[in-house]
Amino acid sequence: MIRKALLFSLISLTSACAGANEIRGAGSSAAAPLYQTWADAYAKTTASKIDYQAIGSSAGVRKIKNNELDFGASDVALPSAELKKAKLIQFPSAVSGVAIIYHVPGLRSGELKLNSALLSQIFSKKIQLWNDQAIQSLNPGLRLPAHAIEVIARQDGSGSTYNFSDYLSKSNPEWQNQYGKNFTIQWNDSVQQVKGSSLLAARLKKTPYGISYVDYNYVVQEKLDVAQLQNREGKFVLPNAESFSSALSNSSWKASGNFEEALTDKPGAKSWPITMGTFVIMPQAAVNTEQAKATLKYFNWAFLNGDRLVNSVDFVRLPDALQARVFREMTTVTDQKGTPLNWSI
Repeated sequence: MIRKALLFSLISLTSACAGANEIRGAGSSAAAPLYQTWADAYAKTTASKIDYQAIGSSAGVRKIKNNELDFGASDVALPSAELKKAKLIQFPSAVSGVAIIYHVPGLRSGELKLNSALLSQIFSKKIQLWNDQAIQSLNPGLRLPAHAIEVIARQDGSGSTYNFSDYLSKSNPEWQNQYGKNFTIQWNDSVQQVKGSSLLAARLKKTPYGISYVDYNYVVQEKLDVAQLQNREGKFVLPNAESFSSALSNSSWKASGNFEEALTDKPGAKSWPITMGTFVIMPQAAVNTEQAKATLKYFNWAFLNGDRLVNSVDFVRLPDALQARVFREMTTVTDQKGTPLNWSI
C-alpha cells in the first residue's frame, strides 16, 4: 500500500524531466554501474544526459561540498552534524556489499572460508602464507599452497575500504587498535595498492595467490572468485542479494527508515557481514535551482521505474517504507532563500 501511494503521488514527475541540461555526478566506484544503468534508461525516456564519474566516495563527497557537482555519491552515510554544517542532504539509492575475492590456483570460487580474525591478520601482513595453520584450520578439506599471500587494497579514498575496515573494527579489537575505520588505510608497505574498483579487479586477475576486497557487482561482472565469510551467528555465508537483504532486514533501515546506521556486522544467520548502502548527496540549498530540479527528477524517475534495473546490476532495491522517507528528504531541497523547489507537482 505504501508503494502504491508513493507511486500515485509521484507519477506526475515522470513526464516533466531534466531537458537538455547535463546532470553531473561523481563519487562511489561501487555505485557506478547502478547510476550508469539508470542514466542509460533515463536518456532513452527523456533525452537527458547524466555524466557520472567513478572517482571514489571521499572524492565525490569533497566535490559536492565544493559545489562542483549536481550530486555526489558515497558508500558511507555522512553524520548528521557534517550534513548540517555543509548544508547537504543525503539519501540511499540501493544496497550492496563488499566481497572478499581471491585468485588462488587450484581453489574454486566459494571454497575458501575466512573470518574477521584471519582477514585482520592477512591484511595487516601478520599471516603471509596461504597454508598458514590458522587458515588451514578453518579449511581442513582444502589443499592450500605454500605460497606467499599477495594482498591488494584500494589506495584512493574508498567507501568499500571504509565498510571493510568498519566491519573489521567492529569484530576485531586488534584491527580497531591498529587501523580503525576510514576511507583510506595506512597499509603495510608490501600491500599492492590501486585506485578504483575496476583496476583492483583487473589487478587481482593478473596476480596469482592474490586476495582483496571489492564491491559485489564487480564480482559478478568480472567473474571473480569469492570467499565465504563467517558472520555474527557463526554461519559461513556468501555475498549475494539474499545475504545483503538479510542484513538489511536486521537493521533499523527497514523498521524505521534509519539509513544513517551502518549495515556491517548485522545479526541474522544469512546476513553478509560487509553489507553496505550507497548514498546520493546533494546541496540542501541549491545554487543552481534548475540543475537541482533536474537531478531530483532523475532520482525520482529511478525510484519509480528503476527497481528491475537495480536487480540487473546486482544491487538490492530499497524497501517501500524507506523509499517514502527518501522522497521526503528530496522535498527538503530549497533555493538560496529557503523556498522549496517546485519540482514535485
